[in-house]
Amino acid sequence: MVIANSVVPVEVVPYNPEWKAEFSRIKARMLEIAGDLILAVEHVGSTSIVGLSAKPIIDLDLVMESYAVLPQIIERFKQYSYEYLGNQGIEGREVLNPTVKDGFMHYHLYVCPQDGKGYLEHIAFRDYLRSHPSAVEAYERVKLSLAQQFRLDREAYTNGKTAFVRSILDQAMN
Repeated sequence: MVIANSVVPVEVVPYNPEWKAEFSRIKARMLEIAGDLILAVEHVGSTSIVGLSAKPIIDLDLVMESYAVLPQIIERFKQYSYEYLGNQGIEGREVLNPTVKDGFMHYHLYVCPQDGKGYLEHIAFRDYLRSHPSAVEAYERVKLSLAQQFRLDREAYTNGKTAFVRSILDQAMN
């Protein structure tokens, strides 16, 4: 018997104030696991922008001093049933993935050096949007349009946002 791969549709939902509370819960857990190995836990991505519609997935950056501590972080998280997935093609952003349900809403966990490109871009993008409501409105329009157009194609949805994200980063990092 062949079981077809199920495609998880792209779902962009209205901003939910509970996302901030859920981030705080996940952050507390991350600090319990690796607080002695990291400098900070940052809420990044669309759920960190008040008022912005988003996929209901919390993005977190665990900030480390340098890559020298990454092996310890990976080993620590393995003890808590996380797998290390590498940087998935994005410099300065390492991915850890929980392999068991942990009671939190869906989240993406990144480990980034404090001076890494991935981390610096996450923070610049987040902070720019937090201080530019018109950019939030424009980004929301892009996201909603792409989610409708590419409902069953997450890669196309993500790729469709690239030009907008790059334009914000160009402004935020100059």
